[in-house]
Order: sequence, then structure tokens, then C-alpha cells
Amino acid sequence: MANIEIKDATGKASGEATLCDAVFGIEPNMHVMHRTVKAQRNAWRQGTSSVKNRSAVSGGGKKPWRQKGTGRARAGSSRSPIWRGGGVVFGPTPRSYAQKVNKKEIKLAIRSALSAKAADGEIIVVKPFEFDKPSTKKAVEILTALECKDVRITLVIPNDAIDTYLSFRNLSNVDILPVNDINAYEILDNKKLVIVDECLKYIEEVFA
Repeated sequence: MANIEIKDATGKASGEATLCDAVFGIEPNMHVMHRTVKAQRNAWRQGTSSVKNRSAVSGGGKKPWRQKGTGRARAGSSRSPIWRGGGVVFGPTPRSYAQKVNKKEIKLAIRSALSAKAADGEIIVVKPFEFDKPSTKKAVEILTALECKDVRITLVIPNDAIDTYLSFRNLSNVDILPVNDINAYEILDNKKLVIVDECLKYIEEVFA
């Protein structure tokens, strides 16, 4: 079990949290992380790219010229792929890019990502932020106090922290992640992973 300092909204120490070794202290499995992140990004692709092949291009129903006697190469359609305005050969067609990843692999990838972040010292645990109302200005002040104002961060918050979400959502360097939606890609795609201490218990219960 490793201990990590808990900071408050002013960046000062406000206690310690114990990180579970089964979640934050394993040897990262690079292959499973790569496979899971690749599958996750592929699942976001629309797969709607499409071109017309020679059967879909309009025209070309008449033979351009007679078969013999012209001195030119024989041709059966002006929509052949070798003609200007013809169909496309082996072009993209609508498809799904989804890849199957087992649930055990997904959990291992998340544990590996969290462990890699912990090993690199890129995890910051904070007390819950208190907002009387949504305030982007206060959110910027918090990031400044945590020395994260100019770096890309992923902020893991409780699912019901509405004011926190509304305060940070307009900041371009902040990716807000409700704890129920935690995933390997968004854990890794940042310079700092900021976790509200309330979320640690959920993470350890689900992924330990």
C-alpha cells in the first residue's frame, strides 16, 4: 500500500490517502493497454466513408465504340475505373471498426494505466471542490493552485458533482471524467490525472 498526499482547492496538503496495490501498484501490461485503447478509439469511428464503384457511377450503359476496326483498344463502358469519371476500385465502403475486447482485458488495461500514472508521479488526489454555483473563474484558480493551469489534465469526479462539471467544462485543457465512465484512454491521454478522493473507493472496489 502506497500513501499519497491529498490536496485541497488551494493546493495545500489536507491529509493522506492509501492507494491499493492491486489497482495502483501492478506491473503495467503494455500489450493489453495498447489493444484496449486502440479498440476504444476505433469504436469512435463513424465508418461512413464511401465511394462509388463502376456499378454505382451513372452512365456508361452504351459501348463507346465498336469492338473492331477503329485501331483503338476495345472498351465496353465509359465508366471503367481506367477512364476519367469512372468508378473507383477498392475504395472505402461503410463498415464497422469495432473490435471485441474482453471485460477482463478492459479492467487490466485500466489497472495498468492507473499504475503507470502512479509510478510516474502523475496522479494528484484532491478534496471535493465546493462551488456555491458554477464558476469557471474559480476552476482556473484551483488549477493554478494545483500547478495544472497550463497542462492537459483528466479530472475524475463523482457522478453527482454537477457544479464541478459545469465549472471545468469550458476549459480546453481539462477532460472531465465521471468516475462511472473511467477508461484506459482518458486515464493516459493527459499530463496529470486529478482524482477527487471520494472516487478512490469506487475505483478500488470495481477494479481491485
